[in-house]
Parts: sequence; C-alpha cells; structure tokens
Amino acid sequence: MFEPSEIFAPGLLEGTVVLVTGGGTGLGRAAALELVRCGASVVLAGRRQEVLDAAAERLGGHASTVSGDIRDDADAERIVRAAIAAYGRLDVLVNNAGGQYFVPAESIEQKGFRAVTRLNLAATERMSRLAQTLAFEDQGSGTIVNVTLSPHHGLTGMVHSSAARAAVEGLTRALACEWPSTTVVALAAGHFETEALDKYPDVVRQHAARSVPLQRLGRPEEHAWLVPLAASPLGRHLSGSTITLDGARDNWFGPWPPPALVVEGEVPTEERRPR
Repeated sequence: MFEPSEIFAPGLLEGTVVLVTGGGTGLGRAAALELVRCGASVVLAGRRQEVLDAAAERLGGHASTVSGDIRDDADAERIVRAAIAAYGRLDVLVNNAGGQYFVPAESIEQKGFRAVTRLNLAATERMSRLAQTLAFEDQGSGTIVNVTLSPHHGLTGMVHSSAARAAVEGLTRALACEWPSTTVVALAAGHFETEALDKYPDVVRQHAARSVPLQRLGRPEEHAWLVPLAASPLGRHLSGSTITLDGARDNWFGPWPPPALVVEGEVPTEERRPR
C-alpha cells in the first residue's frame, strides 16, 4: 500500500486511466507515483522495457507498461492503443518524454537540431493527435499534459530545446482552442533533482541551483503534484495555460555565459549519447 498523497483528497482520480511517456525515470516516474496515490491507473511508456518494468514494480498492481519509440508513427499509435486496451479507456496523456544536450548555439549541427525537435515537438504533437482521435473524441473529454521547460527567456546552452519547448507551448494554446472538450495544459519545469541532471557536464551540474532565486533544485514530488492537478476538475479551467514551476528561475537574468560556467575560456559541450 502507498502512503496517501500529501496534498490531494483520497480517490481524486479514482477510475482515471493515464498514459505517461518517459514514465520509467525522473519526473515521469514521480508523476506516475503521485497519480497512483490519487487513485489513477497508469500506463508507463518508454524505449527501455527493463526500466519500465522496474518502475512498474514500484507501483504494484496499479501500473502497466508498453515499450516503444514515440518518434516513430507506428510505435506511437501502438503505444496509445495498448494503453486503451489495458484498461478499456484513456483519460489523460502526459507528454513527459523529452531530452536535449548541452552545447553552444554555434556548435549545433542540423542533425542534432532535428533530433531534439523531433523528440520534444513532433512526438508531442503526434501523441496528442493520437490520444485525441483514438480516445478523447469518442469519450467526449480528455486531458493532455505537455511537460516543457523553464526559463522562458531562452535556454542558453540548449537553443534547440528552447525552440522546441516554446513551440510545444504554442501547440498547447492552439489545441486548447481547437479541441474545446479536451483539456490541454503545459507544465514548464525548472531544474529538478533527478538522474537527468547527471548527464550534463560537471560544471553545469554543480552550479545548476545558483541561477534559481530559491537557491535549491526542485524536488520531483513538487513537479508530480502538478500533474494530478491538471487532470483534476480544476484542470478544465486551466486549459490553454502554461504553469511554471521553477523557484523563480524564469525571473533570473544575467550575463551569458555565467563566469562559473566557463572552463578554460569556453562553455562546455556535452557528449551526445546515441539514441
């Protein structure tokens, strides 16, 4: 048995079925746990089955898994259909999967730019459209939660992701108008204490909290609380909105690059891992 949610009433999402992409790790896994605590049934999606299995085991009998690549048309449709088949319906899609790598703007290659936008923007659009056409239209309602990033004044060192995430927020606003029976909300996350931060260069990781006025990184459960909120009855009136959770990181500004980030006169470039 799980501890009840710290902030939500028991059974808030009882009977609700939620598909979480990138649900095996980090903020996606934390969101899945909070959704289960609120009574939802959760389907975890991701590319690595062993990671999904480990996450599902922590959720007991309240979660199922489906592996696949949301960047691929056939895989994306299979994932959505599998989620519907698992519980007979789909009520909420959490577009949590995403990624980028740290690199100066002038060093971004077109292949890398396309890879980042394909995952963060094109896959989000694809999954949203599939959830709408395969589930929400017939049901007459549904919720799409798009996870984006803060700060909004530009993700220096990650220009490719900055462009993609801004486009997702524009997509959120447009879909909320085009699909009025579907709640579409964006959650803009700042720096959080997850394993995702470990992949960045040491100097970036060590100084991540210095540009946060709160002077600490976010805790995964803090972000996780926003997901049931968006999926709750209150979420209907939040449709078309972007909710920012970043310890006032959106309000920070200063010279680029910050002096603490420069190593031997240059901004570090992250080693890209093959996908």
